[in-house]
Amino acid sequence: MKGQGAQRLGKTILYVVLIVFALFLLVPFFWMIMSSLKHNLDVFTIPVRWIPQAFQWHNYVDIWSQADMGTWLKNTVILSVVVTFLQVLTGSFAAYGFARVKFPGRDVLFLAYVATIAVPWQAYMIPQFILMTKLHLTGKALWPMIVLQAFGAFGVFLMKQFFETIPEELSESARLDGLSEYGIWRRIMLPLSGPALASLALLTFVNTWNDYMGPLFYLRDRAYFTIQLGLKTFQADPTGSSLYALMFTGAVLSVLPIAIVFVFGQRYFIEGIATSGMKG
Repeated sequence: MKGQGAQRLGKTILYVVLIVFALFLLVPFFWMIMSSLKHNLDVFTIPVRWIPQAFQWHNYVDIWSQADMGTWLKNTVILSVVVTFLQVLTGSFAAYGFARVKFPGRDVLFLAYVATIAVPWQAYMIPQFILMTKLHLTGKALWPMIVLQAFGAFGVFLMKQFFETIPEELSESARLDGLSEYGIWRRIMLPLSGPALASLALLTFVNTWNDYMGPLFYLRDRAYFTIQLGLKTFQADPTGSSLYALMFTGAVLSVLPIAIVFVFGQRYFIEGIATSGMKG
């Protein structure tokens, strides 16, 4: 009985600590939502006022009329969907080659490719910009970011780990039946890789949706601004003041699609991450 009581006490303490930690993580989101419902002059006050005196619900209407919110959302959705599709396609295809096709130097090439994950983007963002300039892609709508993000070493690594959990006998049987390597990838490996594909798609979609530096580097025409870059315009309003309330309103609207995607995809995400780390 004493052992069970100590176990219950330990679990209770653990749950309390986790709840407190979760609430601590939610504080910035609470501040963002409350700030989106404030008057512009009430966002930053001393002392801090967490709850607005009068809720400015019209902020969620004004942002559509005072900014190109619809255009920003459209561009962000197009960029995120296209990049996600390309990364899932290229990542799974390359991962199959590394996991199932034997060729000289395969392991060395894979190690060198995956090692690029450790290189920070700041180290090669200028060479990339020069490359896009030489290819005459800068200033061409969303194309520079689509081209640069169509391939990802992390996606190849994630999918390779998952493919190696699928029995080799399936591939061997398919080869004996005359199926090509492309056919094995398309008809056998992809249908069995739902959780890993969902994990890669979710991670890529979120990263692309939240990307700020890429659009800042390559987008000059306001007609192609993404939502992250568009929100920056509220800090440099033509009137000379910063529209912080509308900026927080836009931030809330930008978070909602990500939250919805994660809620519906978290089961596949967790399963894909868990199974990608297993072998045999």
